[in-house]
Amino acid sequence: MLPGKLPLEQLTQLLGKLELNDPRVVLGPQPGEDAALIDFGDRYLVCATDPITFATDLIGWYLVQINANDLAVMGATPRWLMATLLIPQEMTADDLHRIFDQMLEACTALDISLVGGHTEITYELPRPIAIGAMQGEVAKDRVVLTSGAQSGDSIILTKGVAIEGTAILAREASDALIRAGLSSDVVNTAKSLLFSPGISVVEAARLACDTVNVHAMHDPTEGGLATGLLEMATSAQVGLTVEAQSIPILPECRAFCEALELEPLGLIASGALLLTVDPRDTPKLIKAFTQNKIAASEIGRITQPEEGLKLQTPDGLRDLPVFERDEVARFLGG
Repeated sequence: MLPGKLPLEQLTQLLGKLELNDPRVVLGPQPGEDAALIDFGDRYLVCATDPITFATDLIGWYLVQINANDLAVMGATPRWLMATLLIPQEMTADDLHRIFDQMLEACTALDISLVGGHTEITYELPRPIAIGAMQGEVAKDRVVLTSGAQSGDSIILTKGVAIEGTAILAREASDALIRAGLSSDVVNTAKSLLFSPGISVVEAARLACDTVNVHAMHDPTEGGLATGLLEMATSAQVGLTVEAQSIPILPECRAFCEALELEPLGLIASGALLLTVDPRDTPKLIKAFTQNKIAASEIGRITQPEEGLKLQTPDGLRDLPVFERDEVARFLGG
């Protein structure tokens, strides 16, 4: 098996074995859904977990952002974090304190409480690994599911792609990028994409839910935008057509991908929020994003399932590309 996110088909087979007997579990693990929902009376408890395995720099900060995103796209407010840190023997106490301080800083910024976890020095581990389990809450009438996409919906994408993948490459593969002909200034500038436009979608998701009736939201992470679209369509049992020229690809992303022979649509895309709305609500939503200095573009439409998953290019209509492995994982893993 190749490193990276489990292919959707294999994940579906595994989850097909699951039987949930607790009636309070409203939504258990489902392909394409970002978190679980548990009935807590007047609201839902929302639970998600995600590891950080690609990045070593700022790993504690990453952990909070990525897990908070999974809750935000369900319409929820992130509240509580439990974290597991697996630390290589070669790391120092100062390194551990730095990771912990990163987590605390990120939690404070998002008003999240770090309520527990586990820290361990791990035998023969080549790099630190951080695993988060985050909980939040949402009113029952505010829940948004990936499976809520409806035929005819507009597909909206915020910020662009691939913010996280480009920043990871700048931080973890700077030498390869410079050898490929990119300047150190460009590489160093790309490192700051983590913060501007940033990999958090918490603000954008909250704004969207406050502005219009959002049918579906999803957080495209490993496998990039193409995989996020595949997961959304699979979860909602719909088709979709995306306009290639409408997809905002960051200049640094395009340059890095050309230099390293990678595909932007398959690059881990945290920071971009993927959502669908009634097309009549699209202008209002994009205006709200623009007024709050969040870039947003309409990139396509949800279609009937028999129409499949398509990418409209200048050369014609073709199948949306499928990435069995994230392009960052493919590059860094060899």
